[in-house]
Amino acid sequence: MNIKTDYVLDAKGLACPMPVVKTKKAINEIENGQVLEVQATDKGSKADIKVWSERMGHQYLGTLEDEDKLKHYIRKSPSEEKGEKRFPHVVDNEELKAILNEENIVLLDVREEAEYAFHHIAGSVSIPLGELDSRMNELNKEDEIFVICRSGNRSDLAAQKLSESGFVNIKNVVPGMGAWTEGKVK
Repeated sequence: MNIKTDYVLDAKGLACPMPVVKTKKAINEIENGQVLEVQATDKGSKADIKVWSERMGHQYLGTLEDEDKLKHYIRKSPSEEKGEKRFPHVVDNEELKAILNEENIVLLDVREEAEYAFHHIAGSVSIPLGELDSRMNELNKEDEIFVICRSGNRSDLAAQKLSESGFVNIKNVVPGMGAWTEGKVK
């Protein structure tokens, strides 16, 4: 399949949050209605780019997979004035460590399966961001849920999704697993 694009962004070899960071910058450089192709190798970018595009009001056209390379397609919409909204309820890693063993909380890890498999916090629940819509029913809307990813970006998007779906006690963990120093399973 050959898709006409107006600009190609090379984000291959970059891990979260860099594919989205570079996409934000690139989308600002193109005109409304133009199509941006983002080439990436980070499997997490599949969900990240889709959710970010939709949240920002751009048209996510889809992703093509070619062996280990992903090609994401986004049409820039004129609604960029929407601005990026960050989830307001945030805790840092130290705050999470202090309550992990004391309280009855749910720690939701929204990284990809491979990231989770190599290191995660014991007792955390793994639901990759790309599966969250279809697996949200596995969570209780009344539970206190702390959402974690590698850097705080995917978890921010997931926290917003959960909140918009009626979950009442959500917190985003920043900076997340990239800076987690204890409790890892290797």
